[in-house]
Amino acid sequence: MTMEKLEKPGMHSTTEEWRKWKEKKKDEQKKRNEEKMLKKMAREEEGKRQKLDEERSKVDDTQIRQQKGRHYTVSVAVPSSIMTNAQSPQLQTHLAGQVARACSIFNIDEIVIFDETDKKMKDSRVEPGDHMMHILQYLECPQYLRKAFFPPHEHLRFAGLLHPLDAPHHLRKDEEWVFREGVVTDQPVKEGFGSFVDVGLDKPVQIDKLLQPGIRVTVRKGKSEADSKKSKGSVVSPDSPREDRGLYWGYQVRRADRISAVFDECPFEGGYDLTIGTSDRGDDVDHISFAPFKHGLIAFGGVYGLEACLEADEKQSLSDPRQLFGVYLNTCPNQGSRTIRTEEAILTSMAALRPKLIAANK
Repeated sequence: MTMEKLEKPGMHSTTEEWRKWKEKKKDEQKKRNEEKMLKKMAREEEGKRQKLDEERSKVDDTQIRQQKGRHYTVSVAVPSSIMTNAQSPQLQTHLAGQVARACSIFNIDEIVIFDETDKKMKDSRVEPGDHMMHILQYLECPQYLRKAFFPPHEHLRFAGLLHPLDAPHHLRKDEEWVFREGVVTDQPVKEGFGSFVDVGLDKPVQIDKLLQPGIRVTVRKGKSEADSKKSKGSVVSPDSPREDRGLYWGYQVRRADRISAVFDECPFEGGYDLTIGTSDRGDDVDHISFAPFKHGLIAFGGVYGLEACLEADEKQSLSDPRQLFGVYLNTCPNQGSRTIRTEEAILTSMAALRPKLIAANK
């Protein structure tokens, strides 16, 4: 605030006028001093806040090393037919986005989209499973890599309207990091040196291996030499953040042409050792506990449930889905609605199962 300049009394002013002028002068000086003090306090407070934010944003490597990694995976299987129940491409995109968000919230490592070979799906012009898979993969990819892996496509026409996953591997440029996702660039390298990888920073990171340009990799930050201008890193398995540090690092997506193929084509060695089917005809989830497992699978049905999915599987002779799963559960006993949509079932089921899955592997 700018203060008006006081006019100094003239030579012929009275003593009283001089006294009032001096008092006003003192008041002005006092206000100036107060303003300076307030500004100084505000600057100091802002400095303290910035310092605190910086300390919070820094990764304490020692503390992270002490964190327990997660050595088990959780997969979710959903039918592609849920996409056909949405009346427009916008609603289909929104539905796929809800599935992606729900799976990320509960640290799902794999999403399997299986087909129900009914007439409606065969006659569909746009394959709902491919549409859903494309959106799920797009949302899982860090924003700074999407341009490299996802050219414009009809499936992604409305993807910009979706809420981001904001998962731990979706790092911002100014965030401290131990692991980052990146794409191998075609930048020339000297003989005997590794490729450069774009990990969403101002400069690429040079890794320890020479790889084919255009592939996605997980990079672990290395220790750069003091006189080096290049950032160093090493390529690691996408499972390393989860297994070494307990960090959730997104999900993989795969297709299955029938529900039995969800099990037959399992990518994990030894298959799923915990299989859970969900249905309102299942056992009460509140009265169940699980033994330790390595790879868990939770399957959800479509409009007519897992019973219809099993019936549509021509290569499966079973008639009761209880025979297909190790556990068959009702994850929302006494539900207040006649139907629970699949995208809602993922949220309600995972909220009920999460503490039991964690407890099984403690």
